Amino acid sequence: MSKRAAKLGELKTLVTRAFVANATAPENAVSVATALIAAEIDGQTGHGLSRVPAYAAQARSGKVNGRAIPRATQTAKAAIVVDAADGFAYPALDLGIRELARLAPATGIAAVAIHHSHHCGVAGRSVEKLAELGLIGLMFSNTPKAIAPWGGAKALFGTNPIAFAAPRRSAPPLVIDLSLSKVARGKVMVAAKAGQAIPEGWALDAEGRPTSDAKAALDGAMLPMGDAKGAALALMVEILAAGLSASHFGNEASSFFDAEGAPPRIGQLVIAIEPKAFAGPSFIDRIEALLSAIAAQPGARLPGEKRLTGRALAKAGAIQVDAGLLGDIEALAQGAP
Repeated sequence: MSKRAAKLGELKTLVTRAFVANATAPENAVSVATALIAAEIDGQTGHGLSRVPAYAAQARSGKVNGRAIPRATQTAKAAIVVDAADGFAYPALDLGIRELARLAPATGIAAVAIHHSHHCGVAGRSVEKLAELGLIGLMFSNTPKAIAPWGGAKALFGTNPIAFAAPRRSAPPLVIDLSLSKVARGKVMVAAKAGQAIPEGWALDAEGRPTSDAKAALDGAMLPMGDAKGAALALMVEILAAGLSASHFGNEASSFFDAEGAPPRIGQLVIAIEPKAFAGPSFIDRIEALLSAIAAQPGARLPGEKRLTGRALAKAGAIQVDAGLLGDIEALAQGAP
């Protein structure tokens, strides 16, 4: 797999052009490009530039409305509902985070429910933005079905990411970001394309039997992390993300990976907490003491630290991108389907 160096400024312009050329409003294209490049820098390539061709195809087909304008409605003193209007999640998340930054310092805690939404990418980055403002961030999102209820055989819940971020005194925020399947479904997709087997314990086939066949796994269900506990968490996220936002549950949503069918219309819930409203000025001191105790243990590391390595490398102003993928994005920017 050959790589090409891409300057970050030029890459953002290129990805933005690719979306504008594929039925997306310029302001939305900038939001999506920014999020995908940030994921690529952080090493989250499954949520990074590899999504550009599928997103562009969905914008062309109308499965995602690239020209949607998200709308925010304040429904209570500390509650906002954002209608993503079948558009990309990132502009809706941008709007929701701005609203949370406005409300949470005054109310102590505030929440945004986003409905009629789409793939939210790296959930950790959304809550990290809140932590950079001194707030604690929590986010829940449901996704199209991939996990069966515990004891069942048919996929019903999504892999349903959960993300958390807390501010620190003189270091980047602590970020915890996880999905609820034992492994990312993208790893199974990669194995299926390569004709490779997967370890047993990752997935079930369509009949509910453990399988090492990646293609059979894609037709079946992913196993949840933590077994029954993970399945219970996936149910919790369905209720928080989709139930509270009046969105589609995972078993009602269409795929994020193709341009077929109706919009997925899944949901997100983002919560912002002003720590000073609860713990006063001691919060940061207490957090730093706990994190220092973790770091003092040989071999221990804090969650989310790997993202900082990619950011350090990107400070030079360029990143390495798969050459074939970059060529595909260049073609999209020229208007090729």
